[in-house]
Amino acid sequence: MLNIAELKWLNAPAKSEVRGGDLFVRTDARTDFWRETFYGFRRDSGHFAYQSVDGDFTAEVTIDGRYEALYDQAGLMVRLSETHWVKAGIEYTDGNLCFSVVVTNDTSDWSVLTLPHAGSELRVRLTRHGEAIRVQYFDVANNIWQMARLAYLPPSTSIDVGVMCCSPEREGFEVVFRNLTIGAPISRQLHE
Repeated sequence: MLNIAELKWLNAPAKSEVRGGDLFVRTDARTDFWRETFYGFRRDSGHFAYQSVDGDFTAEVTIDGRYEALYDQAGLMVRLSETHWVKAGIEYTDGNLCFSVVVTNDTSDWSVLTLPHAGSELRVRLTRHGEAIRVQYFDVANNIWQMARLAYLPPSTSIDVGVMCCSPEREGFEVVFRNLTIGAPISRQLHE
């Protein structure tokens, strides 16, 4: 069983605590993960609590945040290095809660899907099969795991996996990570 208190931090926040197996985080000021594309800057200051995993896996977590400012975000992340990573979860943009995925292979790309019936809570899943990262979220209305992205990351023996949160425009975004699991990969079957 995963002990969330034993995760390592990249850019540990000033305020975080584990309560009953849940991780509570309050973000530091102007934190983010991004590389170059469109904005022309590099940010590697977001909060990432992780463990290293060998081989293929599936990671899942429920995120529940107080999204108030542009780009407040929380979810899962897989990371090989500062230049190769994927983050996925809820991001507050244009006044909406969106399912957001950033894939970075030297430079970042960003996809956004408005979640019209979303509350502040969402279950997110990342699965690694070799060089492929499958990104999904749980669609409560239809009771299905919805695939949002099938992305590429270079093959490697080991990868860092865990939860991330950022608040590029402020400090003090509050988020809770519940029921984090990292285990054997789900089936490679993409279609029912």
